[in-house]
Amino acid sequence: MLQRSAPIITMFAGLLGAAGVALAAVAAHKVDDPALATAAQMLILQAAAAIAITGNMRRAHHPSPAVIRFWAIAAVMLLAGAALFAGDISARALAGTRLFPMAAPTGGSTMIAGWIVVAIAGILELRSRAK
Repeated sequence: MLQRSAPIITMFAGLLGAAGVALAAVAAHKVDDPALATAAQMLILQAAAAIAITGNMRRAHHPSPAVIRFWAIAAVMLLAGAALFAGDISARALAGTRLFPMAAPTGGSTMIAGWIVVAIAGILELRSRAK
């Protein structure tokens, strides 16, 4: 699972990080809406976290499949939540529309849940090391 998921997560993290930088530029130079800066920040931070998670997945000593699965799920949740949150905020600011009702809160909740899964993955990794 590690050989397949880590490069895919890293690829999407790179794309979301690039989108975050581009969105920050739009927020700074074109559209005077502080929500865009927040959306850009969420994209960049969650992308960096997902890349860090893939590094954590790779450095784990004798990782169990369950631990790797939790790390991968956490990274995907962070990226998906950030994309949903930032996508909805950007659609509102740039096009005057939204992705769907409650898209931004759903994305935010997904990011929160992703961070909880990060904590669970850490606990599982500690337990697997103790064995």
